[in-house]
Amino acid sequence: MDVLLVIDVQQGLFDHPRHEDTQVFSNINRLTDGVRQGGGRVIYVQHDEPGGELHPGSPAWQIHAALSPRPTDSRVRKAACDSFLDTELGFLLAEQSVDRLILCGCATDFCVDTTVRSAASHGFDVTVAQDAHTTADRAHLKADAIIKHHNWMWENLALPGDRLVLVQPTEQII
Repeated sequence: MDVLLVIDVQQGLFDHPRHEDTQVFSNINRLTDGVRQGGGRVIYVQHDEPGGELHPGSPAWQIHAALSPRPTDSRVRKAACDSFLDTELGFLLAEQSVDRLILCGCATDFCVDTTVRSAASHGFDVTVAQDAHTTADRAHLKADAIIKHHNWMWENLALPGDRLVLVQPTEQII
């Protein structure tokens, strides 16, 4: 079974420009539709920042309005970049046989990257949607370069045995 993790695509994280965010939203919606149609599971991960920008329950904390979560989708709340750390994600994934764990979301260089590495460390076959994650420009590097760099890094992670992280366009995943 395919499981799609949609990481931190929350309203408040898009108050500032994100690289190609409209296309990323579209690709995430295509991925969620494709995974659901294939009998897979969609899990939305939300970052909690009590008293901060992403205060739980606040308008900024909500899943972005451009996405289409369904009542049958799962939700995981986290307080760190790693979606596995001190969350119920591992338990949710243990409820079924996960053939492919597909990742997308925001921000490429923080929560998406950390979760990709953690998922690989937990032994999952990881696929990253190369055109369905985004970030903002940083003081030292533009967003498109950050995204390109991370896609390359994930494809070249050293993992034991024949495991690897696949980085594919949305069209190829669905």
